Amino acid sequence: MKRIILFCVSIALGLQLQAQETLKISREEAETMFLQNNLLLISEKLNIESQQAEVIQAKLWPNPEFSISEINLWKNSTVEPSPPFFGNFGRNQQIAFELNQLVQTAGKRKKLIALEQVDVSKAEQYFEDLLRGLKLELRNQLTHLQYNQQAIKVHQNLIENISKLTNAYKNQLDKGNISKAEYTRLKAKELEINKEILELTRQSNEIQKELKLLLRINPNVSIEITDDGFIKDSQPYETIFIDQIIENAKENRPDYKLALLEEEYSNKLLSYEKAQRIPDLTFGVNYDRNGSTMLDFVGIGVSFDLPVFNRNKGNITKAKLQIENAKVQKEQTVLNIENEIFLAYKSLQQAIDFMKSIEPDYENDLDLLLENYTKNFASKNVSMLEYFDFMDAYLENKKIILEAQKDVNQKAEELNYSLGKDFNN
Repeated sequence: MKRIILFCVSIALGLQLQAQETLKISREEAETMFLQNNLLLISEKLNIESQQAEVIQAKLWPNPEFSISEINLWKNSTVEPSPPFFGNFGRNQQIAFELNQLVQTAGKRKKLIALEQVDVSKAEQYFEDLLRGLKLELRNQLTHLQYNQQAIKVHQNLIENISKLTNAYKNQLDKGNISKAEYTRLKAKELEINKEILELTRQSNEIQKELKLLLRINPNVSIEITDDGFIKDSQPYETIFIDQIIENAKENRPDYKLALLEEEYSNKLLSYEKAQRIPDLTFGVNYDRNGSTMLDFVGIGVSFDLPVFNRNKGNITKAKLQIENAKVQKEQTVLNIENEIFLAYKSLQQAIDFMKSIEPDYENDLDLLLENYTKNFASKNVSMLEYFDFMDAYLENKKIILEAQKDVNQKAEELNYSLGKDFNN
């Protein structure tokens, strides 16, 4: 029974692995998928539409009110004789109808519409702010995945070289030309590099999990990002005028626009609260049968609150304080923007300087040296210790080069984020 279960599990795992697809896309294609599929963005778009519905609702007039009253369900000796409404219906009965319509004064309706329209603009900026944050997360995850993919390729290149050597050493060991210790040390190094590949693969899987959420991709799909875009063109970022980009950022940053909208909303709210001091009017038309000296009485009237006790002072004071608070928040937002941009700019320039300090041909030189060291080690012109030392230096330097490229990419995206738009757009 155990064997049957193990066999079924093995078949199931095999089918699962075969069912896994690989999606190979570029950074640009990933970003297009993100804009179309991301559930958080879709949700925020629905929130904008919901807020637009509030504007539609604010434009509507209050419904008129209709009431029927004073109906006598029976009659007594005091009832004055009266003719029916039609046929025999309504003979010697009393009834009253009333129709009322609320009319808002002091432009309350227009002021409420203006408040709701500001809320729509705020919802749009919330969407832009969410998009800005998610886009930074997406691009950084893409950069991490590209880094891991290239790091895996570097390790696999070493494995290919070592595998050839271990096979050759195994033959020599079988012939008795070398000791088992030499073969074991070489095999141990191969195992060590394979373990690093396994760790990098595990990290790639974690990154892919986040990307699949951002792109709304099936978990069974494996994502592979092309190498395009990993090495960022630093030239446009080297001619930046920091004062100019800080000023331009205010036009693009959603959080700054939100601060302006909060100030606008507070001012409109104050205007609306002041309008609440003026009572609304309710106009009415009523009909009364057998309720007065007239058989059929039709009258008109108007009603309104007397602003004696409640002049809406509390809400007006609150709105004034919100205006002051909005001004303080706007100033704080400007200060945050300036500091974020300056820090992102300095970090990017430092990353660019370090990457440019690496000679353009240095990476190719490392690859050539690895080939030479491998050949010399196979020919016993280089000791195993020297070969392993170079291999460690090779991996470390490859890692430094990849990290320098990744750092420039990430710092450039952080500057784009702080500017509110891509710098080169």
